[in-house]
Amino acid sequence: MKKILLIILSLLVLAPVLHAQNKADASLSFKFNNNSLKTVIEDIERSTSYQFYFEEIWIQENNTLITATFQNALLSEVLEEVLKKTNLHYIVLNNKIILTRNSKIHTELPPSYFTSSPAVAKQKLKPVFYQQYDSAGNFSVNKKSNLVFIGKENNSNIKDKFVVSGTITNRETGKPENNVVIQIRNSKITAVTDLEGHYSLELPKGINVIEIKSMNYKEVTKTLMVYDSGNLDIEINENTNQLDEIFIRKKEKKNVENVISGLVSIDIQSIKNVPLILGERDILKVATTYPGIKTTGEGSAGFNVRGGKDDQNLILLDNSVLYNPQHFLGFFSAINPYTTKKADIYKGSIPADFGGRLSSVFDITTKNGNEEKFSGEGAIGPITSNLSFGFPIEKNKSSIIIGARATYSDWILKSLDNKDLKNSQAGFYDGILKYNNVVNANNTLEANLYYSRDNFSLSSDSIYKYSNRVASVKWDHSFNKKNKAALIFNNSEYKFNIDYDSADVNAFDFGYKIKESQLQLKLNYLLNEKHTLSYGIASKLYQISPGYQYPKYPESSLIRTDIANEKALESAIYISDSYKLSTKLLIDVGLRYSFYASLGDADVNVYQEGLPKTEETVVRTNHYGTNDVIASYGGFEPRLAARYFFTEHLSIKAGYDMTRQYIHLLSSNVTQSPTDTWKLSDLNVQPESAQQVSLGIYKDFEDTDYQLSLEGYYKTSKNILDYKVGAQLLLNDHIETELLQGKGKAYGIELLLKKQEGRLNGWISYTYSRTFIQLDSQFSSEIVNNGDYFAANFDKPHDLSVILNYKFTKRYSLSSNFLYQTGRPITYPIGTYHYGNADYTLYSDRNQYRVPDYIRLDLGINIEGNHKIKKLAHSFWNISVYNVLGRNNPYSIYFNTDSDGKVKGYKTSIFSIPVPSITYNFKF
Repeated sequence: MKKILLIILSLLVLAPVLHAQNKADASLSFKFNNNSLKTVIEDIERSTSYQFYFEEIWIQENNTLITATFQNALLSEVLEEVLKKTNLHYIVLNNKIILTRNSKIHTELPPSYFTSSPAVAKQKLKPVFYQQYDSAGNFSVNKKSNLVFIGKENNSNIKDKFVVSGTITNRETGKPENNVVIQIRNSKITAVTDLEGHYSLELPKGINVIEIKSMNYKEVTKTLMVYDSGNLDIEINENTNQLDEIFIRKKEKKNVENVISGLVSIDIQSIKNVPLILGERDILKVATTYPGIKTTGEGSAGFNVRGGKDDQNLILLDNSVLYNPQHFLGFFSAINPYTTKKADIYKGSIPADFGGRLSSVFDITTKNGNEEKFSGEGAIGPITSNLSFGFPIEKNKSSIIIGARATYSDWILKSLDNKDLKNSQAGFYDGILKYNNVVNANNTLEANLYYSRDNFSLSSDSIYKYSNRVASVKWDHSFNKKNKAALIFNNSEYKFNIDYDSADVNAFDFGYKIKESQLQLKLNYLLNEKHTLSYGIASKLYQISPGYQYPKYPESSLIRTDIANEKALESAIYISDSYKLSTKLLIDVGLRYSFYASLGDADVNVYQEGLPKTEETVVRTNHYGTNDVIASYGGFEPRLAARYFFTEHLSIKAGYDMTRQYIHLLSSNVTQSPTDTWKLSDLNVQPESAQQVSLGIYKDFEDTDYQLSLEGYYKTSKNILDYKVGAQLLLNDHIETELLQGKGKAYGIELLLKKQEGRLNGWISYTYSRTFIQLDSQFSSEIVNNGDYFAANFDKPHDLSVILNYKFTKRYSLSSNFLYQTGRPITYPIGTYHYGNADYTLYSDRNQYRVPDYIRLDLGINIEGNHKIKKLAHSFWNISVYNVLGRNNPYSIYFNTDSDGKVKGYKTSIFSIPVPSITYNFKF
């Protein structure tokens, strides 16, 4: 009986509609040529008795141009064609044409309605919503119900699943947010945004509820009505508990989601609790506590990443190369932690847009200034002080951040009683400035300037000076939701000077400089829900002044020396695809091609084939004019990274890299020194290359803050630079006669256990690794250790770091830093021999022995200021002791021959006693 009544009611309701449809069968003729939708509607109204009903904004949003010709066509045919590329539907009632967005108004019940149970029938009846639609025509929002429409309802579409994709951006900064997890309520469907903030979800037709829940961001919930594939961009707000200028944030777990293996992301805020020398916050020192990143010893200026040499690390500060990232011979970092936003270190699976180094990329980004109000922070320590502040130029649009740091160690040295130390000097400073301007929704401009300088003299007659200068300009542009680009210009310069001034007439001034300028174009294209493309081109110009030495006095016996300048052009083109094969498997495949040309003008020696390169084997000298190509090299550099989810909290990752390097660091020291020089590849010096494979397993422990990773790698390299015994590396016109090039191999296993939050937090890292070099040749003078592989200077098999912080209360905590490393290899004298009426020392094979192991424990107490909201500044005290155990760790070992002819070894240390410090930090 109920169904019969419903049939009668339906016929009564539909009668006017059926009458209207019959009336719409009248034939119509129109010709439209690139007409707007509004013009077409007006033409139909003028030519017929029909009147359209709609919201004006709907027509403005559907701004497509219409070209069509109709001859004796039905009204329904005209409307279907005109509205085909819009998000609009229509219904004709008498003389009224009513437009709707996205959803259709149905004029009949589904065929299966009367065969369904009452419960199913009730489920099929859907309410009609008042709709809102964005300017791009991708979705509509019901303001009252917060319903979001994806696509346009289409009965002919038989698919039951559609792809919803888009970009998640920070509402405050307008920039994309990566590693944001999007979940579908009551479903296992999830997605994680990539580096460009893109995400993609495959959703069933109908209603779906999207949720973004994180301690980092305010919760976002959106209800979707999915009719078709479409785009949905989401803005999120940072979730902060604000006490005036104190922000408390918790990082989202991303250990298992990221496709890149071997990626280390330094938490800039947490490093304040790591006790280091003289209480200094040091991003690069903290980096060496992670697996696979080492130094050769205390006070070392360089880094060795997965068996790579010091010069095989690309250190970028706001896209510009920083050639010497250290102050005071490696004791302090030249990176200001108070102005740094993030620091990402790629040990493997290096993205295709990076190139020019074999082993790693240190990608360091500076903060933007405060766009709301004036703010800053700083620190006062026993040796250095630091201050940074930011302020808006135009509120919520443009800002500047300025950071400066300086040491007052000269004052301390001059106050000491020791005469040698009183006459010494050691000082440094650095400064950074960044300007950021959000020009409009599609354009952002950034400009950066950085400068650092060191002066030190450990004797009364020599002053060493070295400096870095980097500058960059970046323009980010969004063409549309799928296409984005960045145009970057940067310039870097590093130079050093030795001023030797004594009573000796042979006083001199020595100097060296390297400069590079680069232009890059980076583009990103969201092809579809499964493919995100990154591609671009870059070119840089190297200019090197290899050295000069000028006598200070006319009577000097030194000869004025100028080594000829070097110049080269390195260019590259790349493309990569982040390919989501399924919800579990993500692959990032890239291909880079680099091209290098050594340029004149220059005079280059050509050596006789089949003989060592010496002054006696020169057959001719070729002259090359300005910008003539002396030698060229190039090749492909494939990159591959893959991640597979076993479960939501467990994944496996694999990577493969091939890299090329065209510039080499010349150093006769075990560790990198400020007076080391860089040499470009040319006719006689080949570029280096390397290949690395890696495999790792990553685990996030559910409902806890623990993360675990275990990763292994194997790397091979070619044309690694080394030197002949007694090589003269400075002021050498023919440096190639002192160089050796060989092979390298390295392998290792890296373990990291990390706890991010809670009373007890920190990380434990352990690395077992080996690094070997082979110097073999057809010439006996170029063979080392009989041509066999031998341990590199930085081969340290065992490396353990334990960084722990325990919070007693919200204000008081205790931090510790424990390090253990195998001693580095060394060559020992093992005897003497007599030859030509003289005694000589006999040495072991190169790097056959090792110095004693390195062990150090640092402790620190951290005291937060009170948490009152209304106060001038919030403070933080750090009281720490470096080398609590007072262990006499060796810095170097050397040998002297006594008067009785015996060879004796001596050990030098830098910090052989506990070193206390206290630092006051403040933020306003």
